[in-house]
Amino acid sequence: MNEIFARGMATATRLTQAGKLAEATALIKSILQGGDAKPDVSAAPPRRAKQPPEIEGTANELPSSEADGLVQLRPSATLGAKGSRQFVFKRAFAKPMFNRLRAGDAEIVPTDAPGAFIGGSFGNSAGQRSYKLYLPKKRQEGSAPLIVMLHGCTQSPDDFAAGTRMNVCAEEHGCFVVYPEQTSSANASKCWNWFNSAEQQRGRGEPSIIAGLTQELLKTYPIDPRRIYVAGLSAGGAAAAVLGETYPDIYAAVGVHSGLACGAARDMPSAFIAMGGHGETRSHEHSDAKTSVPTIVFHGNRDRTVHPRNGVDVIARANRSAKLQSLTENGDMNGRSYTRSVHRDAAGKTVSEEWVIRDAGHAWSGGSSKGSFADDSGPDASREMLRFFLEQSLASSGKE
Repeated sequence: MNEIFARGMATATRLTQAGKLAEATALIKSILQGGDAKPDVSAAPPRRAKQPPEIEGTANELPSSEADGLVQLRPSATLGAKGSRQFVFKRAFAKPMFNRLRAGDAEIVPTDAPGAFIGGSFGNSAGQRSYKLYLPKKRQEGSAPLIVMLHGCTQSPDDFAAGTRMNVCAEEHGCFVVYPEQTSSANASKCWNWFNSAEQQRGRGEPSIIAGLTQELLKTYPIDPRRIYVAGLSAGGAAAAVLGETYPDIYAAVGVHSGLACGAARDMPSAFIAMGGHGETRSHEHSDAKTSVPTIVFHGNRDRTVHPRNGVDVIARANRSAKLQSLTENGDMNGRSYTRSVHRDAAGKTVSEEWVIRDAGHAWSGGSSKGSFADDSGPDASREMLRFFLEQSLASSGKE
């Protein structure tokens, strides 16, 4: 670390501690782009009182010179108001325990998939979050898997569902899918606060809210407790990595798309360092030191929002507890080439899988233009994640 970088980050830390978040953000961005270590206070926007830090901006604010290889933010798909299938939903899932649903949870909106997409909310001592839940029309005998999908900054559940097409993929296997929603009051850009140390602990903060929602759905719907998975994009991917570390007893596998490893940052200054590819992922005191949750990673090699090195760090943490055999293959799919690396333990069980998408930026691979931060080129990340997930269960991981 050179002298300018060290001096600049020390200054940014002091600005953050003094509550001057805008000035600290401007300085860190300047440092990562090769600028000097002097904060341009005059150019920084006035600080808003008690405003949570913004970690990512919207993609369409990037200068054209920086946008090469990135998919620009598109307007969210309008999914409509209350639908006409409420009676069908109640009849298909008629069960005494379903009476616990509040009236507000029964709102059904149209979706590209044939199942129902309903809204609800969950809260605990750490806070409350709304969510959208996909109920598959095609149902398995007995209990079904659940996928928890965590959106990226500026996104919403409807937007994220449209862009990833996870509901469509989940319908093929009869899976439930839940999309917790971050609030602007918790983060100005609606980012999950993966970079705060207080949000990286079991039983506290946002991890406890998401895990609590997961357990509440488990009590309410025919969900298989051995087959619950969590995935996310960008800040949501980083939050998914945190949940894999803090709740390995709940989540059987983790999917991280364009995200960061748990422990990559502890505060806003270190978040920007990590996103720029200069971070050092530390061991995490709240993780399960004996086992790692099976993890699949997707990352574009031209991602200029979250450096691709972060995907390597996620895989390294997933592989840390076993001696592995690795197999790497190259291929082409939907106009994009990729490298896929699969890491298996001595028993032949897949521990991790890494997809590096060539010439791809900060967007969901193989997604739909109906949602933001979605690239319709390249391998279908949703389909591949779901395939990886369904190969994993808590029982097969040796956890009950």
